[in-house]
Amino acid sequence: MTTEAKPSTRERLLEAAATLTYRDGVGIGVEALCKAAGVSKRSLYQLFESKDELLAASLEERASTFVAGLLPAADDGRSARERILHVFEQVELQAGAPEFRGCRYLAVQIELKDQSHPASRVAHRIKGNLTVFFRSEAEQGGASDPDLLARQLSLVFDGASARAGIQADNLAGLVAPTVAALLDAADMR
Repeated sequence: MTTEAKPSTRERLLEAAATLTYRDGVGIGVEALCKAAGVSKRSLYQLFESKDELLAASLEERASTFVAGLLPAADDGRSARERILHVFEQVELQAGAPEFRGCRYLAVQIELKDQSHPASRVAHRIKGNLTVFFRSEAEQGGASDPDLLARQLSLVFDGASARAGIQADNLAGLVAPTVAALLDAADMR
């Protein structure tokens, strides 16, 4: 007989923070976080210096899942163009889920506004890594201006995520042609 280990207090707090802040925003209170995690405030503050540190740790914990859900595997044999398009295909797929609220990292940056907030710093770094991926692929694909293309792709990514997240638009048939036009304009192979 196998028994699954019960998630630790830390894991329950990280999960509650991820779930509640994605659904309700970063203004969620400590009471609600503790209630959702089934822990006391004392436990939260024994594990994390502050709610801000909990939010940052929660974002950090989700980063590998975020990246794995978007980026193609390294050296997957596809062209740089196909690898960039893959990211936007993934966004389109994710945006079709009823619980999709957009990019959690973008939402945190918009809500917090304070670039020095621990969660904002994590979100900024994760989003910056996506732009670095776009730039690297743009360079590999021979883009005429890899820096500009990477910034343009990040803009489309954030705009598409935000519009789908607030259910202002359906991304199907919209994002891929937009990205393809940018890639064509940049002479991407």
